[in-house]
Amino acid sequence: DKSDTRVAGGLKATINNPRVSDEAKSSAHERLREMGTSADADASQIKRDIGEDTNDAPEDPDSSLTQQQLGGYKTTMKNPNISEGAKKHAQEVLEAHDQA
Repeated sequence: DKSDTRVAGGLKATINNPRVSDEAKSSAHERLREMGTSADADASQIKRDIGEDTNDAPEDPDSSLTQQQLGGYKTTMKNPNISEGAKKHAQEVLEAHDQA
């Protein structure tokens, strides 16, 4: 349910917060593993991992994305807090949809 997704999001925030102790971060990693997901997963992946139905990402990677989804990928490219791996993925998606 949505509360599980929010719990997972809170745990990810804990892991990425520089003011949180290593012990708390370790505990958050463990809870995410128990939920069947990880700190590296994005929101759509977390929903799939914990068994929530999601239509945030199409099953077929060749299908059309909404303008809102493409806008999210464009925003990802400009966000300094996003990992290089996520930026690379966003760039690939944008290129595949002639948006790069």
